[in-house]
Amino acid sequence: MVFSSIIFLLYFLPAYLLTYYFAGKKYKNFVILFFSIFFYAWGAPKFIFVILGTTFLDYHLVRWMDKTESILHRRLMLALSVSINLGLLVYFKYCNFFIENINEVLSVAGTSAIPWTKLILPIGISFYTFETITYVVDVYRRVHKPLNNFWDYQLYIILFPKLIAGPIVRYHEIADQISDRSQNDTADERLMGFFRFSIGLAKKVIIANQMGMQADIIFACNYTDLSSYMAWIGILAYTFQIYFDFAGYSDMAIGIARMIGFKFPENFNNPYTAQSVTDFWRRWHMTLGNWMRNYLYIPLGGNRVDSKGRLYFNLWIVFLASGFWHGASWNFVIWGAYHGLFLVMERIFLLNIYAKIGKFSRTLFTFLVITIGWVFFRIETFSEAIYYLKRMFSFHRFSGSLDRQFYFFFILAAIFSFFTYFKIGQRIHDSIYFEQYTNRRYIVMTGICCLFFLIAVSFITAVRFNPFIYFRF
Repeated sequence: MVFSSIIFLLYFLPAYLLTYYFAGKKYKNFVILFFSIFFYAWGAPKFIFVILGTTFLDYHLVRWMDKTESILHRRLMLALSVSINLGLLVYFKYCNFFIENINEVLSVAGTSAIPWTKLILPIGISFYTFETITYVVDVYRRVHKPLNNFWDYQLYIILFPKLIAGPIVRYHEIADQISDRSQNDTADERLMGFFRFSIGLAKKVIIANQMGMQADIIFACNYTDLSSYMAWIGILAYTFQIYFDFAGYSDMAIGIARMIGFKFPENFNNPYTAQSVTDFWRRWHMTLGNWMRNYLYIPLGGNRVDSKGRLYFNLWIVFLASGFWHGASWNFVIWGAYHGLFLVMERIFLLNIYAKIGKFSRTLFTFLVITIGWVFFRIETFSEAIYYLKRMFSFHRFSGSLDRQFYFFFILAAIFSFFTYFKIGQRIHDSIYFEQYTNRRYIVMTGICCLFFLIAVSFITAVRFNPFIYFRF
């Protein structure tokens, strides 16, 4: 079940909100937990027991760890909890990849392949694995006390707005809200949550889906017959699709959470207006970046290292891990290494060049770098990705025809991707998302967002094309 599906919008979400609002205060968490379990079980009924089982084990391990004063015992329990969760992630997400690569080596050596039944990837396993790790690490570091109630811990892990595709909410960011949300559970916050949800739904359905349809058509073509123009259209459509798809879904998650009193961290900040790759990663999938920084980059030494070589090594490790986190494919590793390379080059010399070429040139160059990187993210094999890049830069038959509807949505995607590049756009953006509303503005925004909601529902029923990219991860 995805947020942009009819069954979610017209059945699940209204039933959930009505039940939650009419439930007594002491039953609200149970309502959330029940609907979250149902939400996940709808799409992956077999794997719901994996989550429930691991949360039960993790809860008690962390409780025991917190009670002991022995450093050795604390470290052993930390290692055990992290190993269990990473072990499940490696087993379900990467075993197919490792076995396939081993079998390729064995076939070259003339040895029989390892028999293997391919595993099905549980939905959202990458996201909830990272959140279970934040819980045990935050308690180990004594950033926050563990939860006293097992059902509260279960709620933290399986809270459905963030369960499938984030944002990745670290334990200490939400721990106090699990037991008391009264400060944020107001009519104003519920309305703001609805506004955020409707805007996210419009991003996903009206823009991302339109871009995705054309991108899928182009990437399904025989690349030898592809003109440079169509190759560029394909990757630009995908560039806009993946942003509005994931940012829209994050907006919907943040909006639903806000409607029930939770404050989730922001996940996107207009990343295509970035003026460097470093700046892009401060704006794109921000909760993943924060997770990688706090639980991998800093433990490796971060910036506080003795040599620049070690600093560059740390950056590479983080981005190789980030690439591999996104998927069990060499192209994802290459994509991570590609971004790591530019971050290192920016530390060495590129930032000095950027300072001399002006804001527009910096933004254009960064956008070009990011767009080229998406080729490796979108195409499954390295050889096909390289061939696609050759078609892009061969400038052969720089022509092609597409219908006017696509061009309309393409221009719309470009406008909203760079909307905050100008100061007036940034002011409008901030006034919609972050500023206090007057009564008049509430009325206007309610009308606009109801219209967004109705248009989105009509698009879903009419088009029937409604994938979600990050469900793969």
